[in-house]
Amino acid sequence: MQHVRTGSMLIRLSALAAIAALATASALPGVRAAQADESPAYVVEVTDVSAKVGEPAVLHATLHIRDGYRVLHGYNNRVIELSSFDDGVAFEHRVVRGTVQDDGLDFAIDVRPTKPGKHPINGYFRVGYIHGTDELSMVSLRLIANVNGTE
Repeated sequence: MQHVRTGSMLIRLSALAAIAALATASALPGVRAAQADESPAYVVEVTDVSAKVGEPAVLHATLHIRDGYRVLHGYNNRVIELSSFDDGVAFEHRVVRGTVQDDGLDFAIDVRPTKPGKHPINGYFRVGYIHGTDELSMVSLRLIANVNGTE
């Protein structure tokens, strides 16, 4: 239970009421809720992949670095918490390290469809960047894609 004091009045908000208040505020014109997965440094590019059921495929996800930013080479840039919404995809590795490219980071994610159809997958990029001479930052960005299982 969250307590908020306004003047001499004490207001108690349950977690559900707090979430409803935030949702209402973000639905107002001109009001935008902050998104945890936005990054000033990277642009996410992911292309869906198709493969026969049971056969391996590689899903490539690229994070392009924006002008004025640099990849933090010494950081363990990776994709974590890979999962399939409907268990229609198996992953060779649950954590995939990124490869530094000229314009950002590339992630080669080994997947294998386990049943036919379109299967949403997700995970998180955990990456670092440098801005200017003194700003180092580590951020989490969402990975959202589809793996299509064919027969």
